[in-house]
Amino acid sequence: MTESEQADLEVLNAAFRDFVPHNRALGLEVVSATLEPPAVVIRLPWDERWVGNPETGVPHGGVVSTLIDATSGAAVYLRLREPIPIATLDLRIDYLRPASPNAALHARAECYRATHNVAFVRAIAYHQDPSEPVAAAAATFMISTPGKAVVPPEAEAGG
Repeated sequence: MTESEQADLEVLNAAFRDFVPHNRALGLEVVSATLEPPAVVIRLPWDERWVGNPETGVPHGGVVSTLIDATSGAAVYLRLREPIPIATLDLRIDYLRPASPNAALHARAECYRATHNVAFVRAIAYHQDPSEPVAAAAATFMISTPGKAVVPPEAEAGG
């Protein structure tokens, strides 16, 4: 990785943490990002707090879901290339095998299509080898667009 690419990655990580406090709280880190295709890999470090089953030490499925959702959203931002509001419309996850205890998780997401209103993403979560995924996902995101007021103007005026 060149110095310029490393600097870009550091800026991306700072924005990822600063604009979404939840990402910072989880310790999510952007490992790599590309514009063509618009794809990102994010790492979730191991933390005992993520354990869903104390007997096995396996991370909770909600942690995997959160990682995939955050990574998918980051891929959408790479596609849009501007910081406009987005919201997860649908996130379908197939859990393929249990995550391993005491191991960091990674997710890779690619935004393969974006229309004026909706972005479409494919993602996987894995430990070290993307060819051995823990989970696979498909997601759609609403892209912020101007719309009508929720409250009719006459209601605001007391009419």
